[in-house]
Amino acid sequence: MKPIAVTMGDPAGIGPEIVLKLVRDLGQTVPMAVIGDAGTLSRTADALGLPVTVREISAPAEAADGADVLHVIPVTSLRADLPTGRVSAEAGRAAYDYVARAVHHALDGDIDAMVTAPLNKEALRAAGLPYPGHTEILAELSGTDDYTMMMASDALRVVLVTIHEALRVALTHVDAPSILRVTRLADRALRQSGNRSPRIGVAGLNPHAGENGLMGTEEIDIIAPAVVAARGEGIDASGPFPPDTVFLRAKNGDFDVVVAQYHDQGLIPFKYLGLDKGVNVTIGLPFVRTSVDHGTAFDLVGQGTADHRSLRVALDQALVMVGERGMGAS
Repeated sequence: MKPIAVTMGDPAGIGPEIVLKLVRDLGQTVPMAVIGDAGTLSRTADALGLPVTVREISAPAEAADGADVLHVIPVTSLRADLPTGRVSAEAGRAAYDYVARAVHHALDGDIDAMVTAPLNKEALRAAGLPYPGHTEILAELSGTDDYTMMMASDALRVVLVTIHEALRVALTHVDAPSILRVTRLADRALRQSGNRSPRIGVAGLNPHAGENGLMGTEEIDIIAPAVVAARGEGIDASGPFPPDTVFLRAKNGDFDVVVAQYHDQGLIPFKYLGLDKGVNVTIGLPFVRTSVDHGTAFDLVGQGTADHRSLRVALDQALVMVGERGMGAS
């Protein structure tokens, strides 16, 4: 297999630590090329007593199997006194550059997949980069128009109709074409992962899914027609269902994935089930991309206590998606 590219994330956050811990704790060797800053990784390993050797390489193909060896493609050369644990324009720009390099290697076919450590939205903005998160960066750099975010764990899968938008704005973007588009993406993604007949539950927008128009008519006017259109294309979609019960029904096995109408509607129940067991997958891209489902955790930087299990799950999911046997996570 070709290497997996792992981006270091925001260098002022916990990204360097969890990447180092991932390499230290691999149950089996996997060729990985970490895209980031070699100096930051070396200093972090020394400061936290992590027994990982950092070696610089110039291309993903140079990454080789090897326990406790981190092969890094150095994109930046950050100063040793870069402030950590807080928003920094310099760190935000660096995190973007790591993602951009990974996309370059993915589009060139140098890697099998990319796994991303967390970046910080405020740091991106401080650097003058107008992106609300990884998803939008990846879509723009790859020239992808038809995409969305899927959060996946053993307990629940959720895809989003609207992603990183203020709620007032997101509600204006909940329309039948968008719901149908995301339902198609969810169906395609699950089929590509081996599920031959995905069952898709579509969440309503209003309390009690509108209660037949008593609490809003979006379910009648917008969501139900999108579900009918999806079923007409052979997609096993149903709904709209009350948002306060559809996620529990999916967890209990009624659906393989839930289409949520806006960010927090889908991510609150998902994250409640456990941050360490979930993975963020961008579906619709021309390459495999998975990520942790948490942020930069500035309050934990330098303490050695950052939990890297979500990064392990993300790597495992990437391996599964490219046809390799996953490592599993512990």
